[in-house]
Amino acid sequence: MTQLLRVQNFTVSSDGIGAGEEQSLERPFGHVDPGRLFSWAGATASWPMRTDAGGSRGLDDYLTRDFSRNIGAEIMGRNKFGPVRGPWQGEEWRGWWGDEPPFHTPVFVLTHHERPPLTLSDTTFHFVSGDPATVLAQAREAAQGKDVRLGGGVSTIRQFLDADLVDTLHVAVSPVKLGHGLRLWDSPDELLDRFHLDVVPSPSGVTHHLFWRK
Repeated sequence: MTQLLRVQNFTVSSDGIGAGEEQSLERPFGHVDPGRLFSWAGATASWPMRTDAGGSRGLDDYLTRDFSRNIGAEIMGRNKFGPVRGPWQGEEWRGWWGDEPPFHTPVFVLTHHERPPLTLSDTTFHFVSGDPATVLAQAREAAQGKDVRLGGGVSTIRQFLDADLVDTLHVAVSPVKLGHGLRLWDSPDELLDRFHLDVVPSPSGVTHHLFWRK
């Protein structure tokens, strides 16, 4: 059974920016207001942090539900896990998500500074320093036959794309222009040498870019 490496629901601005600069504890996305990028997902009925019975249905909702389908492990960059730079200052930092992270799988955090695994609820974070192929092999073993999600951020996705390890990508392009920040691409056409692409507009205003390997 083939285990895919999938990018799911990754959102960028119309000029290709997926996160801001100067990340801090107070501003996980740096200078970028995440509401400007992710309002399409937060408005859906299937948004996991929704506390009421409302929300939209349709394409955006389908893709929000698809986020966890057949996922057995996640890989993320250190900056997605937290704002700490350099050697860990103890092990007090436990991620942005509280005692019940939304992943429900093993998570492999790329870092130059390894530390012991951290288990919160049904999620165990492993802090690893290997190259992309080595980390992907670890994640696939932990996924037990299911796919692996590449969760970001921008630098991590680019690293795995450069290593030609990504099988499918879903990138939602939000109709806002940010000007500067961490850029996934100048144009999605940059990936067409390796991927097929379908572009599907949504009534919410975002445009979903669905890539799969040729």
